[in-house]
Amino acid sequence: MKNKVVVFGEMLWDCLPSGSVPGGAPMNVALHLHQLGLDSKLISAVGDDVEGKKLIDFLTTFGFQTQLIQVIADQETSKVLVDDSDPENMKYEIVSPVAWDFIQWNSETEHEVAKSDAFVFGTLGVRNPESLSTLIKLIHQKTLRIFDANLRSPYYDFEIIETLLGFTDILKINEDELEIFADYFDLEPNIKTVCEHLDNHFPMDLICITKGSKGALIFKGGEFWEHSGYKVEVADSIGAGDAFLSGFIKCYLEKKSLEETLDFACKLGAFVASKKGGTPKYTASEVHAIQ
Repeated sequence: MKNKVVVFGEMLWDCLPSGSVPGGAPMNVALHLHQLGLDSKLISAVGDDVEGKKLIDFLTTFGFQTQLIQVIADQETSKVLVDDSDPENMKYEIVSPVAWDFIQWNSETEHEVAKSDAFVFGTLGVRNPESLSTLIKLIHQKTLRIFDANLRSPYYDFEIIETLLGFTDILKINEDELEIFADYFDLEPNIKTVCEHLDNHFPMDLICITKGSKGALIFKGGEFWEHSGYKVEVADSIGAGDAFLSGFIKCYLEKKSLEETLDFACKLGAFVASKKGGTPKYTASEVHAIQ
């Protein structure tokens, strides 16, 4: 039986100088999980407009189930203005407000989260009190809760982050976000100090830190597992972290060793970084070909 994963948050158009591509970390994660063979669903929202219909159509080309994606009649589909002049350090201007700021709770979303093997959420998708209220209701369900920090200034609030950390089983952050966490908690900005603090003060079981082209590491039970990553020619870094998280979730739910989990996650992240856009179509053999 396929593992079931529900992802909550934003879906949007990344508007690059070369043209617009579908994106949003939660949508990317859900779509990668689907391509990896999991039963994944996305709780999000689009506007009742051409851009929203195109996003739904894009997902259906993958055979992805879209029944949990809401249509908000009086809000626009999300757009993000992207500066890709440095492919390894993308900059984003996120338009506000948009449809996914107003995600509604309903019994179907709660039922899907309740029967899932994992529930994934982040900070950007709850910048608006309405979507935040919906997420808070959903994270009380007793499933594996995965918090992808995905901090996008100025759209995060550490009071909210501390609330979400209180429901987090697995936290995924990157090096830059780790420094922001260190500053907020008044800690030395090093991985060991921040991980130990979070482990001691919140109920999480595992922390995963991504380091871009330098790989990633896992902190669990006071120990570290590290991977130096795979070297590829970077097309753009959009969605590479999302691909990493998807590969991690797949292997973790399959109860692979942490070494195997980290290796596959790094491999998938590198593969996506070598392609344009955050959700290229691919086969498992293409990913495994990364050396």
